[in-house]
Amino acid sequence: MAQRSGDRMWAVAAAAGLWGTSALMREPLSAVMPAPAIVFYEHLIIALCLTPWVVPAFRELARSGARTIIAMAVVGGGSSALATTLFTLAFTTGDPITPQVLQKLQPLFAILLAVALLGERLRPRFALYAVPALAGAWLLAFADPLSVTLSSAKAAALAIGAAALWAGGTVLGRLAGTTMAFMHVTTVRFCIALPVALVISLATGSSLALDPARIPMLAALALGPGLLALSLYYWGLSRTAASRATLAELTFPLVSALVGVAFLGAEPTWSQWLGGAVVLVSVTAMALARGAEAPTGVQAPPPEREAPASPAR
Repeated sequence: MAQRSGDRMWAVAAAAGLWGTSALMREPLSAVMPAPAIVFYEHLIIALCLTPWVVPAFRELARSGARTIIAMAVVGGGSSALATTLFTLAFTTGDPITPQVLQKLQPLFAILLAVALLGERLRPRFALYAVPALAGAWLLAFADPLSVTLSSAKAAALAIGAAALWAGGTVLGRLAGTTMAFMHVTTVRFCIALPVALVISLATGSSLALDPARIPMLAALALGPGLLALSLYYWGLSRTAASRATLAELTFPLVSALVGVAFLGAEPTWSQWLGGAVVLVSVTAMALARGAEAPTGVQAPPPEREAPASPAR
């Protein structure tokens, strides 16, 4: 695909690829540390990196009104701290590929949330994309889709819960972004998430004792698939059409699968490969079709209320 002048599709692809490497750190860390502790230290490292923006970010938040404050509270507490905890927990009960590829369901959740929060209306055509995607998610989540175990169901539920919360963060983050600069939204998100992650750790009785030997891997997780990927993604998205960004984001599941098979010993069954392909094709077709009038089965609200673009983490 030819790259237009100033196009940053490569940046979106690089960011999505970085997300796909998170299992290299998150999976081994989850074997030796409680998931809430991993998430707490991950957010602590990112928050420390964002320290120069804390004061101006919260000043802007205070001027933005109650709606933005509530949106950012939900984004920080739910879409960042809680979602990342659920995602990390999924690695303790399932394989290292499924939790990541299931995140491609985020656009479905984002559309449903846009219906609820932004006044969009679903049309029957939406089912043409949603039903195959959900069927593919079922095949992907379970090695034997006709014999579901408690462990596999738990891993899938945790991953899908994270996808739903991250999709909510996309919608609410865009609402906040209408009154706040992106860097300020990012800073407030992680600063709010940090105490919430601490509360989750304390409430679950998770030990926050930290072996210094784990610090390099925690830093790699926070700074690579975390802060760097998020910053690169939004920088690239500002000059990349939504349909092209969706294609670029396919590097996420592709890198996830490569990392899982090559480095983490994952051995997906043929039905899981099929399910992953169905999810990717369904969601990509839905996103590519959004350039036409209501092609996804979602009718836009009045012009002053804009629907969210294809979401990502």
